[in-house]
Amino acid sequence: QVQLVESGGGLVQAGGSLRLSCAASGRTFSSYLMAWFRQAPGKEREFVAEISQSGGKTDYADSVKGRFAVSRDNAKNTVYLQMNSLKPEDTAVYSCAARAGFDARWPYWGQGTQVAVSS
Repeated sequence: QVQLVESGGGLVQAGGSLRLSCAASGRTFSSYLMAWFRQAPGKEREFVAEISQSGGKTDYADSVKGRFAVSRDNAKNTVYLQMNSLKPEDTAVYSCAARAGFDARWPYWGQGTQVAVSS
């Protein structure tokens, strides 16, 4: 089992940057794939980015490619989402999630952090 706590959200102007953090509990953080999802008001939750256990492989939604970067520090049990060139359409609650390599689902979720981008 792993518990996740996000931080770093806030209000930023379009074109600005934010870095989100997701701190995980437990001694097996390095065995979990990690991902970021977001949910805007009135919309379904969508995938943003994913990172492998070692951090050597990443994947992004087309809408954030070239602007967002996911990374992790296994020594600190933390995964990050660096968000640059933010747009108003990036406004959402951002949540991190974890799953074991063999699991097709994302069973572990944080509570989310709000990101608001003003035009």
